[in-house]
Amino acid sequence: MWLEIKKLIVVIIGAFLTALGMNWFLIPANVYSSGFTGIAQILTKLLNDYTPINISIGFLLLVLNIPVAILGWKKVGKSFTVYSFISVVLSSLFLELIPVEKMSDDILLNAVFGGVIMAVGIGFTLKWGASTGGLDIIAMVLSRIKDKPIGPYMFALNSIIILMAGYLNGWEKALYTLVFLYASTRVIDTIHTRHAKLTAFIITKKADEMKKAIHAKLVRGITMIPGKGAFSNETRDIMMIVITRYELFDLERVIKEVDPNAFTNIVQTNAVYGFFRKD
Repeated sequence: MWLEIKKLIVVIIGAFLTALGMNWFLIPANVYSSGFTGIAQILTKLLNDYTPINISIGFLLLVLNIPVAILGWKKVGKSFTVYSFISVVLSSLFLELIPVEKMSDDILLNAVFGGVIMAVGIGFTLKWGASTGGLDIIAMVLSRIKDKPIGPYMFALNSIIILMAGYLNGWEKALYTLVFLYASTRVIDTIHTRHAKLTAFIITKKADEMKKAIHAKLVRGITMIPGKGAFSNETRDIMMIVITRYELFDLERVIKEVDPNAFTNIVQTNAVYGFFRKD
């Protein structure tokens, strides 16, 4: 129960920082965010400039994430999707409540500080097993269905956002959007992990319990490798499992609950060939 409360607190803080970075830095400087937030910014500007319809960024962000949340509920899992949707709802709420204020006339400062502040919120949200919705949930769905890499989708979507930023606000603003993307990505990588896929080697005496607990939480296959301690001469089971960055939190929780004394090594995985899921 206490773990869930701490997770909710992290999600609330993450949503607040996301909205703060938007309303105090990106929006006043006409610098666009990435993912669904950037799409919401573009749609809001297009509707406000070319139609009599005035819709806020927060409202559009919520609307865009509803079908994604439904997809995540069916394909990913309830806990991850619920906390991710809570993050989206709170971000939308904070976007409405926090006033839009220009903190600096320097566009570069706005792009960098906006990216850093938002990335801190996003990074800790990811670290605690939730997400900010949008592409994060789509990444989980693609990974669990056919192991489709999310990279090309994110690149294509963010490329469209950058091009639209240049078309709507001038190409200089598009370059500052690239600065925001670089700053935010670097911070998220530092807080969480830059690697899309990770391999965990778990050495434990409770392999059967661990296997059942992992399969109950994650849709991933496990390879069992026999091992032996060099000093103790005792036999151990080594469990190898490949996961996505979004599943790291759940795996860590399972290991601590089943066998706190287990030795776990998490390493970078550059590529995976073959089936990347539990049959």
